[in-house]
Amino acid sequence: MLNLVNKKSCCNTSDSVQDDFEKIILVGNPNVGKSVIFNHFSDSYAVVSNYPGTTVAVSKGKGMIGGKEYEIVDTPGMYSLQPITDEERVSQNYLFNKKPFVYLHVVDAKNLQRMLPLTLQLIEAEVPLILVLNMMDEASERGISINESKLERKLGIPVICTTSIKGEGLDRLEDAMSSYVFQPATSKVEYSRGITDSITSISSLLKSEYEISTKALAQLLLLNDDVALEKVMQNNEDIESIARIVEGTEREYSDPLSYVMTVERQDTVNEIVDSVMVKNILKPDVSVAQNSYTSSIRERIDKLLIKPVTGIPILLLVLYFGLYKFVGGFAAGTVVDYLEGTLFGEMINPLVIDSFNSVVPYPIIQDLFVGEYGILTQAVTYAIALIMPLVGAFFIVFSIIEDTGYLPRLAMLIDRVFKKIGMSGRAVIPMVLGFGCATMATMVTRTLETRREKIIASMLLALAIPCSAQLGVILGVLSFSGTALVIWAVAIGLELLLIGYLSSKVLPGESPSFFIEMPPLRLPKLSNVLVKTYSRMQWYFLEVLPLFVIASVLIWLGRLTGIFQTAVHLLGYPSQWIGLPAEAGLMFFYGFFRRDFGAAGLFDMYNAGMLTGVNVVVAAITLTLFMPCIAQFLVTVKERGIKIALAMATFIFPSAFAVGFIVNYLLTTFGVVL
Repeated sequence: MLNLVNKKSCCNTSDSVQDDFEKIILVGNPNVGKSVIFNHFSDSYAVVSNYPGTTVAVSKGKGMIGGKEYEIVDTPGMYSLQPITDEERVSQNYLFNKKPFVYLHVVDAKNLQRMLPLTLQLIEAEVPLILVLNMMDEASERGISINESKLERKLGIPVICTTSIKGEGLDRLEDAMSSYVFQPATSKVEYSRGITDSITSISSLLKSEYEISTKALAQLLLLNDDVALEKVMQNNEDIESIARIVEGTEREYSDPLSYVMTVERQDTVNEIVDSVMVKNILKPDVSVAQNSYTSSIRERIDKLLIKPVTGIPILLLVLYFGLYKFVGGFAAGTVVDYLEGTLFGEMINPLVIDSFNSVVPYPIIQDLFVGEYGILTQAVTYAIALIMPLVGAFFIVFSIIEDTGYLPRLAMLIDRVFKKIGMSGRAVIPMVLGFGCATMATMVTRTLETRREKIIASMLLALAIPCSAQLGVILGVLSFSGTALVIWAVAIGLELLLIGYLSSKVLPGESPSFFIEMPPLRLPKLSNVLVKTYSRMQWYFLEVLPLFVIASVLIWLGRLTGIFQTAVHLLGYPSQWIGLPAEAGLMFFYGFFRRDFGAAGLFDMYNAGMLTGVNVVVAAITLTLFMPCIAQFLVTVKERGIKIALAMATFIFPSAFAVGFIVNYLLTTFGVVL
């Protein structure tokens, strides 16, 4: 039944970017190659920003096509014009609120039957449209051929075949865009009599102008779509008459209208696909045998990655070599040591300090800009010398993993475990990113489906996921004993699972659904990895660098007012409760401003002989579970709101020391010596 309650819009219809250029908007299912096409046609500087009113990221860039500059927009993945997730709602909103030059509907050619329903919906919406049959190489490997010209005639829109990852067909796509002239295509779907009459009746009641056809809008109203309803209410349409039509139509059918319309649309798709697609009987030649052998290997690897018995050891190997050795060892060790210790510590910062002090003689101002935690000496050094190599190395690894198609398989592997702690397998992306930098990972939680899932993921990232800088130092400190390392890992793992489980029981909301497109396994392409890494680093620095500056200002104010010294003194008390000397309070306080600073303080105290082996393990566990760094806290405020961020901090602070107290009590009670 049509809901007449005036609902708040799920997506703000305003756009912070001025419409100076005509838009080319990419739409389609996830994992069909939209981002590769986007990176090909847009310039090197792509802006990744939240869609207004949401936490869903949209990529935008500018590109020259046919001698004319356009704004290129890469929208989140969508399966239908009737959205389920926040990502689909954002993509749907572009249909309602934008007037693009053309939409590029990118589909996986080998799965044409599953993806054409959205094409038919876009045709019914009468929007300017080009269908891009991507991944043609993989379709060919499976013996699939598609009659491109016949499909064009069937649909009445341009159809271009591409293999974007190899750059094949992209020149033809550019020609198609540069010469495109919009001509509305005729709808191909024949719905049953009752639904057709209802669509016609609702369409006749819609008197205002909309960005999509009244026929498509009527279909969405028939399916009780919230955004469509809000649009017609804003234009003062005859809602009561529309509601009566919807109610009457629903009574005519025993099945939900969404199911009936989906089946009828799929019948049309099947008819079209049967006429344009041929699945060839592969001849037993060398190339076919090679393709068959390759497919067989992919299937075997797929099974190894998804089954827990083999998938978990493979995951551990990926984490060990990708995160621990490359990010934690090479980037956090070799590269950071040189940049932070030598380049900035011995060359750049002394010059900056001397130059600034010679120009500005006031000590208070000097401390703000070039002091120990100054904007120029701390924030800039932190961003460039520490964050840049860590984030860069992590994004290289992440882009390689992403391009191989491993992430969806990892999501399937751990979905069952994550469901126990209130998240779906999709949360694997921010959780893995957290081992690189939890600040960045907290931003990425915006891709999760529900608000409840986003809060749980943000909580666990702040609580129990050490960033690569902190992890590298802690692993180095605990390397004196394998037993110490195991105790630390078990304590952190149990805390993560326990708090995740309790959060899923306490927080209101439904458990997230989980469905994910499974792209084929493939070798990563170096150019794609580098472009993705560069684009993500740009986005990260634009988002996070201001937070480092804010952190420096807050530290300066804290030292100036005496709050800094008071906080260190107060932290000495809980440090003593868990068996550590009062001086450990400084270590925890530093850890709030920079996680690796806290870990470095632990390392210094251990080398100075101030801590026993048990003390080191207890301190490492407490420090890992301690408050997130200030940059992550500020991002949490930005993403989740000040109330939720403060609630998380209020819980994390005492719980970290509580776990430290329990571990210290158990180890000393049982006489463990490390």
